[in-house]
Amino acid sequence: MAGATVGNHCFIETYCLVSHQTTIGNNCMLHSGTMIAGKTKIGKNVSIGPFARLRPGTVIKSGSKIGNFVEVKNSEIGKGTKASHLTYLGDASIGESVNIGAGTITCNYDGIDKHRTRIEDHVFVGSNTALVAPVVIGAGSIIGAGSTITKDVKEGVLALSRVKQKSVINWKRPEDEK
Repeated sequence: MAGATVGNHCFIETYCLVSHQTTIGNNCMLHSGTMIAGKTKIGKNVSIGPFARLRPGTVIKSGSKIGNFVEVKNSEIGKGTKASHLTYLGDASIGESVNIGAGTITCNYDGIDKHRTRIEDHVFVGSNTALVAPVVIGAGSIIGAGSTITKDVKEGVLALSRVKQKSVINWKRPEDEK
């Protein structure tokens, strides 16, 4: 933790790595296996991990939670926002009091360029959602679980993008045909 600044009343569990040029505010909890790269800023009363990874350029505002197996890169996470598990947030600006469901990813790289995702305040993102950047999710909106969002979502709306489920009766596996 050489070159890192850690606030008062923080608790850092075993197997955490905190790199240089990291600032951690007061009353923070870093659970086991958390890795924090340099040039990261963490506000007060933040819980991170276990096994979270914060990469350079990350800012986590006060009262937020970055949970188990969540990776954040070059993103700002607003006050009171939660990404509790199994999530990738890269090149994103996320507002206050946002809930990011399990398995959500920001698809920030198109093979040539990196693009940003912006999620405004009080948004609920359902589990297993892909947000394909560049995209803006308007304040107070809800993204239905399992959606792939490729267009901006207006403020206060429910956005869904799923194919209708169907059941195929009497189907056979190719090996059953032999």
